[in-house]
Amino acid sequence: MSLKLTSITKIYGTQKAVNTISFSVEKGEIVGFLGPNGAGKSTTMKIIAGYIKPTEGEVLVDGIDVIKTPKEAQKRIGYLPEHNPLYLDMYVREYLKFQASIYKIDLTKIAEVIDKVGLINEAHKKINQLSKGYRQRVGLAAAILHDPEVLILDEPTTGLDPNQLVEIRELIKELGKNKTVLLSTHIMQEVEAVCDRVLLINKGEVIIDKPLKELKTSKEQIIKVTFDYKLEEQFIKRLPNILSFKNTTENNWILTFESEQDMRPVIFDFAQENGLKILGLNTENKNLESLFHELTKS
Repeated sequence: MSLKLTSITKIYGTQKAVNTISFSVEKGEIVGFLGPNGAGKSTTMKIIAGYIKPTEGEVLVDGIDVIKTPKEAQKRIGYLPEHNPLYLDMYVREYLKFQASIYKIDLTKIAEVIDKVGLINEAHKKINQLSKGYRQRVGLAAAILHDPEVLILDEPTTGLDPNQLVEIRELIKELGKNKTVLLSTHIMQEVEAVCDRVLLINKGEVIIDKPLKELKTSKEQIIKVTFDYKLEEQFIKRLPNILSFKNTTENNWILTFESEQDMRPVIFDFAQENGLKILGLNTENKNLESLFHELTKS
């Protein structure tokens, strides 16, 4: 087990930022770590990286206790925080040489990492001359310089343009083949493009921990329909495979079904059988974004 958290809790004063979180991530797995602002994501990642200590619980990286032996564990961790801390007056190559000296890494590794993250044309510049997207690349280069077994990436694609975004996603996927990657992001398309599994937390607690394939193959269908006059709930309940329904305005309904069958023809047949006319009908996919909203809304 490359990364294992057991009953991690973090309390600030009277606020419980993280509440008995437990999960594990295997080598070769990229896990999307999701949650609304204030859910406890960044706190959890800082605990894993050994930057702050939990109030309770245990974190193991490759079997090494992060809390008891942080320096030993940190040799195996690459961490890119959300607010990427860089020495802006340093040149890119100079900064990476400084990072290499901390980890006692052969300087030949720097050229390899600069190439890997797409910094060849920027390596001669000072960091303060770089765009936000390229600064993110410098931070990512520093995180992977010592070839860590576990990568903790907090919003790694912030500020990247569409072309850079594709390149960094491909890099993360490549790194994830033989490393353990925990990736925090607010971009659902990024999770769907890169991750194998989704961990969703809200109010400091894990509420979903599932392979992405399971979430994407949900049988739930959401259909919005407008009839020509108001219906009673008892009629709606007669629809087959219906999970839930909501009357938003007088004639408008949001219907949720569980079925592999397209339920739109069923609704048309239902309307005809009951002498109704359908004035409007459209479907909404039960995607990751809608699931995120549904599970984390107040």
